[in-house]
Amino acid sequence: MADKKQSNLNIDLEIDRLVHEPVRLKILAYLLEVESADFVFLVSRLGLTMGNLSAHISKLQEAGYIKIDKSFKGNRPHTMVSLTAAGTNAFSKYRDGMLQLLQ
Repeated sequence: MADKKQSNLNIDLEIDRLVHEPVRLKILAYLLEVESADFVFLVSRLGLTMGNLSAHISKLQEAGYIKIDKSFKGNRPHTMVSLTAAGTNAFSKYRDGMLQLLQ
């Protein structure tokens, strides 16, 4: 048993700090399941303020992990957030690394 624990400690795991942050991890997880989500939906599901969510999705967008599409529905702004291929890969790599570490 000690050998298995020792081998897990020797894993060279690089953690993507952008994904590792809990709110951003939740955003990516939601988007992985639904493909795209309305900004207001994410605010309500995550229990965040609009400003807080905006800051997090801006960081994810800068990294190329999400795409933001802004439009209008009538006179109201409508923002859709979707996962990019890079975001899907980053989330999968993070998840696989965590699973390996926790085995």
